[in-house]
Amino acid sequence: MTVLYKADPVRGALWAERFAQLAPNVPFRVWPDIGDPTAVRYLVAWQPGDLALTLPNLEVVFSVGAGVDQLDLSQIPAHLPVVRMLEPGIVEGMVEYVTEAVLAIHRDLFDYGLQQRARVWQPMPLRAAASRRIGVLGLGMLGRSVLERLRLFGFACAGWSRSKHELEGIDCYAGEAGLDELLARADILICLLPLTDATRGLLSRRVFDMLPRGASLVHVGRGPQLVGADLLDALQRGQIHSAVLDVTDPEPLPADHPLWAQPRVRITPHIASATRPEPAVDAVLENLRRYRSGERMNGLIDRTRGY
Repeated sequence: MTVLYKADPVRGALWAERFAQLAPNVPFRVWPDIGDPTAVRYLVAWQPGDLALTLPNLEVVFSVGAGVDQLDLSQIPAHLPVVRMLEPGIVEGMVEYVTEAVLAIHRDLFDYGLQQRARVWQPMPLRAAASRRIGVLGLGMLGRSVLERLRLFGFACAGWSRSKHELEGIDCYAGEAGLDELLARADILICLLPLTDATRGLLSRRVFDMLPRGASLVHVGRGPQLVGADLLDALQRGQIHSAVLDVTDPEPLPADHPLWAQPRVRITPHIASATRPEPAVDAVLENLRRYRSGERMNGLIDRTRGY
């Protein structure tokens, strides 16, 4: 009944310590130290490669991240459950990152940064948070948590997802028509969507032109959702005022990519949130308990949707 971990080995050592503390009877190995491959029942991985095809008695694949788009599902047999990571650290980190990005945009820090470099001292009018409309794409755990926090500042908050949701104090939109409605009222657009065939390339000229002129973008979804050339064009036309990008395509962004030189674009290296070893192990152990008792595991994905 071995659990095999295949991701960052430094974190893997911390996982091993936590497993030894909380589940000493569960054998835990860090790849490439597989041991007996027939004993491996559970695989915890970021990118497992073809391991799921080579472990004959594998029963569950766990992603160490909140998403599963980095997994090649064609390399994971259809009968195997695939579970994404749900742990508090991912949510807390994302809420912190997006809140800071929104406040930086709201309080004109991009413009003040330009003024500082030009040695200009020129106050700008303050704008009430209630007059700033926030639009979040994606109403999963992360999207809902971000909206709940931004509401506390008084922002006019709305969210969109493929299916209809109802959230207290949040204007919720759904479907293609709903997407156009949300875009039309989003002064700051936040992308928290999973990467699927439907969301690949979504952040394009069409979306940017649907936003109010001078809107801003906070992109913390996945890099391939953004058409970089269209963002550059929108910035140059003034349709988009500023952008905070934690994800790019490719990653890392090449040193000569023109987005690096944009004065109103901030780029960070995919660090908005990360799985913390201790609560991540706790989440996996809880799911192992659920699996063995026949309960539905937290974070079990729907392969037809890709998340």
